[in-house]
Amino acid sequence: MVKKWKEKWKVSWLQFTLIICTFAFGGSLCGITGRKLLSYISIEKGFIYLIIYIITISILWPFCVLFVSIPLGQFTFFRNYLHRMSKRMTGKVTSTKQIAIFASGAGSNAAKIIEHLQHNQYIKVKLVVCNKPEAGVLAIAELNNIETLLIEKEPFFRGDAYVNILKAKQIDFIVLAGFLWKVPAALIKAYPDKIINIHPALLPKYGGKGMYGHFVHEAVVANGETESGITIHYVNENFDEGKHIFQASCAVTKADTPDTVAAKIHQLEHLHFPRIVEEVVLSANK
Repeated sequence: MVKKWKEKWKVSWLQFTLIICTFAFGGSLCGITGRKLLSYISIEKGFIYLIIYIITISILWPFCVLFVSIPLGQFTFFRNYLHRMSKRMTGKVTSTKQIAIFASGAGSNAAKIIEHLQHNQYIKVKLVVCNKPEAGVLAIAELNNIETLLIEKEPFFRGDAYVNILKAKQIDFIVLAGFLWKVPAALIKAYPDKIINIHPALLPKYGGKGMYGHFVHEAVVANGETESGITIHYVNENFDEGKHIFQASCAVTKADTPDTVAAKIHQLEHLHFPRIVEEVVLSANK
């Protein structure tokens, strides 16, 4: 039975132990809090007391479990767990959205997104698409048992942009995580407002053709900017001109170099990008 639950939740034995501890400690906290609250009510223990106690702990339980899950590092798991429970109780069955991550490099953002979504029942990273055979993101996909698709310029820009393959794999959303090719019109037309990109600057500043990676950070430092940041946006036919979804900023000092700015930007990307992807896809799933 224990192994069955572990496999269902797709977690390691360590995380499974922490999840069980969260259930146990959360339940205990719920019971203690419920009894404490009822101690302020002048009612004798009996049938009515029992009914009120059950209702009270039923209301308290989600909050207690979430509270305990934070120090045990299981907040994301229990947030998604409670979301699934609420859907079942209300009868609102939501279909799973499948996303494809497009990346060209090491794949640190892709790794963070995959990690963040691993317990989300309603979003699945189905495919990693890459244009470089040597890119590190392919190893990340293999490590997480995610299918990969290696694409070439000719069919991407002059063919159907692999739309038929993406549709055949039932891809609902596309996330660009360090993908260096411009997205062709055929793909944008097939996925209107369903392609999300992250840019390492506060658009509309430092966007457009050639403005990616270190080129952005070099320009920010050279121009004496006092802040930089990230912009998560939808993709349209023009470089970095799609509707903004989210921005976060960081300070840039006179002591900063392109490398130190890059490190600050990576922190913002890893902190916010997985969460925003999840929120966008879930909001489209309602």
